[in-house]
Amino acid sequence: MGIAILDLSAYVGLAAVGAITLNMLLGLLMAFRYSPHRSWPHHRFNYFRFHNWTGYVALALSILHPVILLLNKNPRFLIFDLLYPVHSSAQPFDNTIGAIALYLLAFVVVTSHLRIRLGRHLWKSFHFSIYFAAAALFWHSLFTDPGLKNAPVDWFDGGKLFVEFCSALIAAIGLLRWRYSRKRGSRPRQVSRQTIASTEPS
Repeated sequence: MGIAILDLSAYVGLAAVGAITLNMLLGLLMAFRYSPHRSWPHHRFNYFRFHNWTGYVALALSILHPVILLLNKNPRFLIFDLLYPVHSSAQPFDNTIGAIALYLLAFVVVTSHLRIRLGRHLWKSFHFSIYFAAAALFWHSLFTDPGLKNAPVDWFDGGKLFVEFCSALIAAIGLLRWRYSRKRGSRPRQVSRQTIASTEPS
């Protein structure tokens, strides 16, 4: 029964990784000003709302993932072990990283819900916490032994390969987004320099 519980918790954790990856991909599409009406699939689609819902799903799965462990018999987990896993009975460091990921994700979801009250500038500053949440979640998913036996990481395990793919995908597109932001930020300076040069007497 204990193995089944651990497997179920692991599957839910992988689903959380998939949900947060999809959420971030949709967010990056918005950053690139992607329009599903002008581009593929050439239909009006409210992917902003879908982006929000994937965030809620990712948070729900991230909460469910450790809660399932309360049903495990060996090792035994208490609620305090899940909320503050620094002294948990199994893999305390990696589980603490997972708890940090959960708290950061909850912070991003709550502040996104309050984005109008917070104002765009402050909300956007908070929203970048999603990258730290994803990094912590990927770390936890990669380095935690699903069997909770501190076994070495099997980098070619199916679940680990899935997390590796998601983390590499987010890293690659995140780099493109950073380069895109830098280019957009440099355009106003280039335009202003051209304007000043054109107004200077020859």
